[in-house]
Amino acid sequence: MHHFPLEPDRAMMTDMGGLVLERIIDRTEQLLTRPATNPLTPVVTADLVESFLSPPPARPGDLKTLLGRLDEAADCAMETAGPGHLAHIPGGGLFTAALAEFYNRAVNRYGGLAAIAPAFAALEESVVRWIARDVCGLPSVSGGLLTSGGSMATFSAVVAARHDRLGEDVATGTVYTTAFAHHSVAKAARLAGIKNDHIRLVPHTAGLRMDPEAATALIRADRQAGLRPFLLVGTAGSTDTGTIDPLPALASLARREDLWFHIDAAYGGFFRLTARGKERLAGFEHADSITLDPHKTLFMPFGTGALVVRDVAALHAAHGGTGNYLQDMGLAGDVPDSARLGPELTHEIRGLRAWLPLHLHGVDAFREALDEKLDLTEQIHADLSRVPELEVPQMPDLSTVIFRIRPADDSPPAANRADEATQRLLERVNAHRRIVLSSTVVAGRYTLRICIVSHRTHHDRITEARDLITAETAHIVANAVCG
Repeated sequence: MHHFPLEPDRAMMTDMGGLVLERIIDRTEQLLTRPATNPLTPVVTADLVESFLSPPPARPGDLKTLLGRLDEAADCAMETAGPGHLAHIPGGGLFTAALAEFYNRAVNRYGGLAAIAPAFAALEESVVRWIARDVCGLPSVSGGLLTSGGSMATFSAVVAARHDRLGEDVATGTVYTTAFAHHSVAKAARLAGIKNDHIRLVPHTAGLRMDPEAATALIRADRQAGLRPFLLVGTAGSTDTGTIDPLPALASLARREDLWFHIDAAYGGFFRLTARGKERLAGFEHADSITLDPHKTLFMPFGTGALVVRDVAALHAAHGGTGNYLQDMGLAGDVPDSARLGPELTHEIRGLRAWLPLHLHGVDAFREALDEKLDLTEQIHADLSRVPELEVPQMPDLSTVIFRIRPADDSPPAANRADEATQRLLERVNAHRRIVLSSTVVAGRYTLRICIVSHRTHHDRITEARDLITAETAHIVANAVCG
């Protein structure tokens, strides 16, 4: 008999589950003190990667030993779950969502066709309707589906827009976005059959927002040239700077020009739960489709995205399909089949990891956490703006602050030296392993960014980040790195 049979008995399941749960709790408790970057040397990391490339053995292993190896793999990574991850757009991963997912994977219900697991399908549909109607303000015929992330959600949105506005003739279809849109927008358009040179980057204003007048001019010029403009994409929280495009103006433009209006709100969308966010993110109610990522600003585990659409029938028309092998599958009342709303027939039940935390903690807990992130962002923006050696070029729309070392003068050589100093600042701050920042390029300048999203990031860590940035800036300037 194998040491670990494929069907363990109750005692063995209890022992195995206990080992896993104990490790997860230990790791979660240690997040406050764990380094925010990979603590392993490059040599150790390379050796560990090589060891994990080995194939599985023929004979059983030992669970405790294997869990130890998994801990090594988890250590060999940026600590995205911790309070110090202020780079990119963090994903904290709620403990209660992990519990929901453990239950979900164990019962292993199929989610592609509602009739197979109607109550679970209804559970997931309730999450989708809450996002579409309560969070985004879309009408009662709205709906959508949960996806693996923003990229798949955007892809399905582009496919729906293409089908709705172009039909089968897609050769001259043209899409309008900006240089600060997430790269998944252009990628989705290409995957949907739109030519690369028909993906227009609309000029942006000095505030890094899409210019509606420039968009209007591009659309009309393309139409006069024989092209078929069909999709306008606004961004509600750009990855680079957290900036929100002028959504109401873009919605009006889309209506005038008969374009599908999509909003990429993967980062910013759930800030609409707060009063400040709802005001800044006005215009959602006019969108044809919206991408949101619960694994960002609902703190869910990675792999949890959402697409909501004004009229779910448009999503179904673009993605519907069947086969003889599905002839016995009926419908589950007014709960749609997710397989007929997106590209996946095999669709895991993703709603449980959101449903359980939302029902357990209550929506107010998420609203309060997001309000805290906005408060912390205002704090760090004000603090860094008071540092004379730093340039903080923008007021934050959401929870991202950008900054860089100020050049000694307006000359290109001084700007280059300041860029080099800013890059060194990033290296020195991240070397402390208490926080992790990331960089981007804004107006041709190397720029650092702080993004405050994790539910585990609080006032103490942001104050520590301010002190680290301030001290390292003083060190670099004192050593005349920037000129």
